[in-house]
Amino acid sequence: MRVIVVGAGVLGASAAYHLACGGAEVTVIDPMLEGRATAAGAGIVCPWSSRVTDPDWYRMSGGGARDYPVLVAQLAEDGEADLGYRRVGALCIAGDEGALPDAEARIRARLEAAPEAGILSRLSPAEARTLFPPLKPDEPALHLSGAARVDGRLLAAGLLRAAARRGARVERDVVTALVRQGSRVSGVRAGGREFGADAVLLCAGAWAPPLLAPHGVELPVAPQRGQILHLLLPGQQTRDWPVLLPMSSHYLLAFDDSRVVVGATRETGSGFDHRFTAGGVMQVLANALSVAPGLATATLHEMRIGMRPMGPDLKPLLGPVPGLDGLVIGNGLGAGGLTMGPYAGRLLAQLLLRGVAEIDLAPYNPLRHGPFLSPHGR
Repeated sequence: MRVIVVGAGVLGASAAYHLACGGAEVTVIDPMLEGRATAAGAGIVCPWSSRVTDPDWYRMSGGGARDYPVLVAQLAEDGEADLGYRRVGALCIAGDEGALPDAEARIRARLEAAPEAGILSRLSPAEARTLFPPLKPDEPALHLSGAARVDGRLLAAGLLRAAARRGARVERDVVTALVRQGSRVSGVRAGGREFGADAVLLCAGAWAPPLLAPHGVELPVAPQRGQILHLLLPGQQTRDWPVLLPMSSHYLLAFDDSRVVVGATRETGSGFDHRFTAGGVMQVLANALSVAPGLATATLHEMRIGMRPMGPDLKPLLGPVPGLDGLVIGNGLGAGGLTMGPYAGRLLAQLLLRGVAEIDLAPYNPLRHGPFLSPHGR
């Protein structure tokens, strides 16, 4: 089976890898544009603390968390060990909302069905600071031992290299059109060439809608800008610091190289404007320093921008397009891309190779919010 994967973010790269593992002839096409969400993302794998209650969202996110150790072990066998993935646990703090009892009840309700989440315990402020030293001194916390962090840039690159070792081709071109024969998508046009395939998996994030519009499909995805800062704490051993989850959309997490990542803005309506803004940087730093004032003397090392592909709700957009045989969409992962993306890629590979995935993908129908406009395009 010949499959073209359009987009080499974590979702597309995972799908390409699992397709290649399954014996497909895979071509990945991605120009690696500035602003790709995966290239900017620092992933937090901790769906059990989320306030989202949608069962289909949680099924995908929880499946992603459960699948990570399997994927990491599989990639290690394929020679990819540097993924920035580590099970470091998470600290959930209340911040100004005083919501720790609610968070504890929510997490405990999910633990029985998710042993991979580990052990939940309450920590005193002193115990919390022992695990995350920059934390303010009067902040109690919940500690969940099974949470992990991952570097999206390293993970996607490792998946692509592993896919290439299994025979996948990687082309750095801009896909300008889907090629169609009657009601079947038979390939893509990119870099002045035409690539034929038995199936096309479109994982182009916020850049996907213009490729679908000429075929009468409106995909409800738009870019949401996220500004993320990387701080250095020279001489500090940050390798085992837990992910820090205030009760808001902001977060802090540490990597092995004395680096702490703080993020992220959620700027709906940003378009593809991949500038850092004074307001965005101030928002991220202010939120970080309000809960971890010990970071005030850190070195501002790097800034990254990512354009999250946001759908009309929190559930991803996964599955075939009715009326366009041979076309499958993977999109709309939003802020949860690095939690659920690798697992969603595995599921889409199963769908293409076997005709069915290990879980029912019907709730993630990419056109569930709108009609397929016309089998003949506009």
